[in-house]
Amino acid sequence: MKITVLSGGVGGARFTRGLLALVGDEHPVTVVANTGDDMWLHGVRVCPDLDTLMYTLGGAVHEDQGWGRRDESKRVSDDLAAYGLGWDWFTLGDLDLATHLARTELLRSGMPLSQVTARLADRWRPGVTLLPMTDDEVETHVVLDDGREIHFEEWWVRHRAAVPARRFVQTNLAVSSPAPGVLEALRDADVVAIPPSNPVVSVGTILAVPGVRDALATTDAPVVGVSPVVGGAPVRGMADACLAAIGVETSALGVAEHYGRRAEGGILDAWLVDEVDAPAAARLRDAGWASRAVPTLMTDVPTTARIAAAALDLVDRQP
Repeated sequence: MKITVLSGGVGGARFTRGLLALVGDEHPVTVVANTGDDMWLHGVRVCPDLDTLMYTLGGAVHEDQGWGRRDESKRVSDDLAAYGLGWDWFTLGDLDLATHLARTELLRSGMPLSQVTARLADRWRPGVTLLPMTDDEVETHVVLDDGREIHFEEWWVRHRAAVPARRFVQTNLAVSSPAPGVLEALRDADVVAIPPSNPVVSVGTILAVPGVRDALATTDAPVVGVSPVVGGAPVRGMADACLAAIGVETSALGVAEHYGRRAEGGILDAWLVDEVDAPAAARLRDAGWASRAVPTLMTDVPTTARIAAAALDLVDRQP
């Protein structure tokens, strides 16, 4: 069984780790990662979601944070601050900086991001084929109510999404191309999973890469999603602020309807929600969806493996 996952950072990485614990080595998993959060900082290319996936699946992540390296230090960032440089709200750890330096050197040698990602993943052996959504440089910017446009990471990390957003703008996205292997991973999959990642700026950005949504619409594989919203609140982060900016209700039902049912022009065949959102599952079933309510908080790897099993069971795909 071939499984393809469309993933953002922490939520997608943790879901995929549970999925791997469930399916083992016998069933190949491909992860297509959002690269809209990428940015140039201190002259190096930072790819937050790719790195979170690589570190989490490779066993090096800072578990309490959910991102960054375990046993990290920040001597370089501290010394940059002594020169009056850098941002106090976005510091690169010393070990993490080595990853960005390596990525940048390989990119500047002419290697595309997909090949660079494969090269970096050789060290961490994440147990999946890890693909960026595109080799093109795409960055998500946020247009604020006062008209200013800032990078998504500044809005997310510095302002904690507390400054109202008018809309999101992804530079170069409309003219980007899927990275090699992305469309094939969707076309040839036996099941496609949408983990509890941000539906607007993570999964939504992947879907907006030309060709990706069409590939999802035409694949023979069922597409199952896991709600990132539990009881009217995002599981992690400030996805509610992103949903509000595009006029979508922060609820399991609201996100399901935002993605849409594939039979009606959307992307999903099935939607797994938390047990507190059982009424939403009932409404979706009445509307023709495959939907079920189970505990979906990813508290540890065995629990997350059970969530992944419930998602696969919802589309009758068992490892």
